[in-house]
Amino acid sequence: MAQGLTAASARRITRPAPLREAVSDALAELIVSGALEPGQHLVESDLADQLGVSRQPVREALQHLHTAGWVDLRPTQGAFVHVPTPQEATHLLGVRTVLETYSAQLAAQHAGPGHVERLWELHREGVDALAEGATDRLVAANASLHSYITSIGGNTVLAELIEQVARKVRWYYTPIANTRAKGAWNEHARLIRAIAKGDPERAGEIMRKHTERTRTYRKAIAAQASSG
Repeated sequence: MAQGLTAASARRITRPAPLREAVSDALAELIVSGALEPGQHLVESDLADQLGVSRQPVREALQHLHTAGWVDLRPTQGAFVHVPTPQEATHLLGVRTVLETYSAQLAAQHAGPGHVERLWELHREGVDALAEGATDRLVAANASLHSYITSIGGNTVLAELIEQVARKVRWYYTPIANTRAKGAWNEHARLIRAIAKGDPERAGEIMRKHTERTRTYRKAIAAQASSG
């Protein structure tokens, strides 16, 4: 027992660093929104002033974001917002298609009238944002609708997996939100009707095509950027 305790004591528990996490979340959201653009040089002192913190949590946050794939740390040059490659986007959005197709199927199997009513409310939020040309609201509404569909199915493991990719999906989706907007929300309407009818096969197929179109648009925009 004493030997076991001695071995265990060598693995000291690391105390949480909420400020670093808060800074990481704030910077990630700035990247997702486009306030910090792909390839942009990130200066610790400027970020610290902007966020009202010291440089130390910013430095720690940048290291964390580098590990998570949001930031590139270049020797002697500093930190830069990562520029997603077409392959990275394809891989992540492909995984999203698999997860959200299953999510839509589960939603169709479990949705009640209250769920359907809430889906239409979220749909109206997106349509209103589209009419006003409010990109941030449009992206948020899209994320909320997809998240709620996942919650209807009640599969917590699936919800956790989708949550792991959700923020980067928003990052990849934001540049094409206005281009995809009208078509995407028409697809959302068809998806809600399939869920309301309790048709998992139809709901899954609509979701599969819906998420694959997002991937196609993303690839097209990436190709235009690289040729421009």
